[in-house]
Amino acid sequence: MGGNRASRGPHRAPRGDLVTDRAADLAAVNQPERVRAQIAEFLATHDDPRVSDALTVTGGAGFDLVVRAARAVTPDGMIACEVGVRGGRIAAVEALGSGLSAATVVELADDETLLPGVVDAHVHVNEPGRTDWEGFRTATLAAAAGGVTTIVDMPLNCIPSTVTAEALEFKQLVATGQTFVDVGFWGGAVPGNRTHLRALQEAGVFGFKCFLLDSGVPEFPPLTTELLEDYLTTIGAFDGLMIVHAEDAETIAHAPQPHGSRYADFLGSRPREAENLAIAAVIERARRTGARVHILHLSSSDALPMLRAAKRDGIDITAETCPHYLALVAQDVPNGGTAYKCCPPIREASNRDLLWDALADGTIDYIASDHSPSTVELKDLAGGDFGTAWGGIASVQLQLAVVWTEARRRGIALEQVSQWLSAAPASRIGLRHKGKIALGYDADLVVFAADEEFTVDARKLHHKNPVTAYDGKNVTGGVHATFVRGVRVDFEHPRGRLLQHGTD
Repeated sequence: MGGNRASRGPHRAPRGDLVTDRAADLAAVNQPERVRAQIAEFLATHDDPRVSDALTVTGGAGFDLVVRAARAVTPDGMIACEVGVRGGRIAAVEALGSGLSAATVVELADDETLLPGVVDAHVHVNEPGRTDWEGFRTATLAAAAGGVTTIVDMPLNCIPSTVTAEALEFKQLVATGQTFVDVGFWGGAVPGNRTHLRALQEAGVFGFKCFLLDSGVPEFPPLTTELLEDYLTTIGAFDGLMIVHAEDAETIAHAPQPHGSRYADFLGSRPREAENLAIAAVIERARRTGARVHILHLSSSDALPMLRAAKRDGIDITAETCPHYLALVAQDVPNGGTAYKCCPPIREASNRDLLWDALADGTIDYIASDHSPSTVELKDLAGGDFGTAWGGIASVQLQLAVVWTEARRRGIALEQVSQWLSAAPASRIGLRHKGKIALGYDADLVVFAADEEFTVDARKLHHKNPVTAYDGKNVTGGVHATFVRGVRVDFEHPRGRLLQHGTD
């Protein structure tokens, strides 16, 4: 396993023989010629999966589905209504008792609420390449079981990284026919691929992810702040969105080395200052270029004042935080508990409170899971060494329940939780027909039992490896059914669709 002192990235993966020359234009595994050969090899040994049994709908004059709910979260608040679905889209939202009819009618029980499907804009699927960590089938099964109807897959931890249009095409080929929910894709911004960014945008990515420090996988190197400004200038010309893992490389290089089982030592190796300096650099480069930017997995509450000021100044910047920063606290992380390791790290309870306040006042725009699984061995559960364990928390199936559990404890309404998990991420990344129960939107619907309690058992989750920081924790909120474009997910037939920016 990785985790050596020489490379202080957020995760650490086995290096193998993937990359030896960081000075090359692109890592060898990402070269377009090599990826085109992989595409040809795939098509030579498989039927073209793009001719699939993806979800079909009648689109006729009547409704395909009617859902009747005494409580439904809509843009008008919590209402009693009947939702009529035609051709995969919501074609009617009428008062309960209106008598809408269809071949399939679902009537919610008294303890159930109808929600728009969760839109998770931060998921690491890791396929192709590291399919022992995760894959499209298992990740989207987990998503559907947790009320997530759309995920957007990150461009790294897969091999090749999604840094060229060819790599995106290869990933789409592999994903087709495997997904139980709808899936979009982020592109990557790495040294050497600046000339590929427009082609990636035109091929349908929803934006571009970059790191400002070592990513932990050698085929996805970071940008310097100088390169970041150049890349922002490039994507600003076509209104692209840059999403940034914002931790300052120099600050972390000079922080104490993470090693051993003490969580306090790991926390000290990822100081708040690293986030604060990196976010300040992103804000300044966005100010200079006018490009759209987004801060990923915000952990440090110290950065909130500068984000508020940037928004007041008219900079087009948004930020997300994650369930683990909202539900977990450093004081409760056990020594040796490497299932809790993530980067940036889980911080103190007072920090958590300020993140909730920032969601409430709009400084933080939405919540995303940052589902980042690995094998059990890479998490080093037996050794408990925070220096060598992979950094990432698997949570795509649990985020709705985890966030709702903590929000409810704080007196926050389910309608607001839905806004942070569905409507807000869909709006920011350009999913024009996702995230709301409203006319013309995709009929991505979740039947949610807000009072139902359960204890998390990692062995029963759908993601590939039975590891999560929430194992054994009691949470509230059961998902009783998930509908993707008006068809109930049956967990046997993967009928999800691959999404493209600008067309979905």
